[in-house]
Amino acid sequence: MTRNDFLRLTMGAAAALAAPPGFARQSSPAGDTKMKMNTRRIPASGEALPVIGCGTYIGFDVAPGSTEYQRLPGVLQALFDAGGSVFDSSPMYGRSEEVTGDLLAAASSRKQAFIATKVWTSGRDAGVQQMQQSMNLLRVDQLDLMQIHNLLDWRTHLSTLRDWKARGLVRYIGVTHYTSSAYRELEAVMRAEKFDFLQINYSLNEREAEQRILPLAAERGMAVLINRPFGGGGLLRRLGSKPLPPWAAEIGATSWAQLLLKFVLSHPAVTCAIPGSGRPEHMADNAAAGAGQIAGRDFWANHAQLIER
Repeated sequence: MTRNDFLRLTMGAAAALAAPPGFARQSSPAGDTKMKMNTRRIPASGEALPVIGCGTYIGFDVAPGSTEYQRLPGVLQALFDAGGSVFDSSPMYGRSEEVTGDLLAAASSRKQAFIATKVWTSGRDAGVQQMQQSMNLLRVDQLDLMQIHNLLDWRTHLSTLRDWKARGLVRYIGVTHYTSSAYRELEAVMRAEKFDFLQINYSLNEREAEQRILPLAAERGMAVLINRPFGGGGLLRRLGSKPLPPWAAEIGATSWAQLLLKFVLSHPAVTCAIPGSGRPEHMADNAAAGAGQIAGRDFWANHAQLIER
């Protein structure tokens, strides 16, 4: 039995598990046994977004012509083949925006991609210049999502982004953070202003967002992108030397990466997880976590602690 055969069988075994609210399952055409990625709705529009995307930090910050660069077309294809679409980048990620734009252009796959990036600077003019540069590097006339990174000068940028959204330069606007020490300020901003998206860190060993931030995002009608779904990588490295628990098959997980992503997706406020990847095989493995049924919170209440031991 091949790995793909096993994956299809174990995902089928998970069909009896309940899915979180806001979940939309993609069915396969008759005769097509490959399960496509699930989607969840963006509250601001109702648009369906695939639940696994690709972060470009480190993995896409590579030199053209390098061995690492030559692997990246396969990363895009692996995500698209699985039914995914989200690529998240930033001006702070070195070459990542330029590389993402070049790869999408070379593959003529812009229409398949949901492109998100960030603004991280102070001042209106500097923000406009940075965002225009991002659009040039990504080779787009319209961004799917522009996010104010780490709340830096967020009032100034929010005013600009509302104007850009009205003019059709961006489709959605959002705010991000990746440290729990900023959650108090983030919560205040989320309550005071209207955003379409929130990007936040959340994983099995970084669960602070469960307490107030994720429930508030659901209350405020914000789609949620999850960065650091592997706990910054340390958790996945620690678990990698251990065998998967027998109950992983119940939720169709054939790797630790899939198990950790399925935990993240079990939260009903989460729209899409964006693990970073620079290798096609890793992207394909990550994307497989988004197919089949997603176990609910009750399942993880009984199993999450078994991983943490």
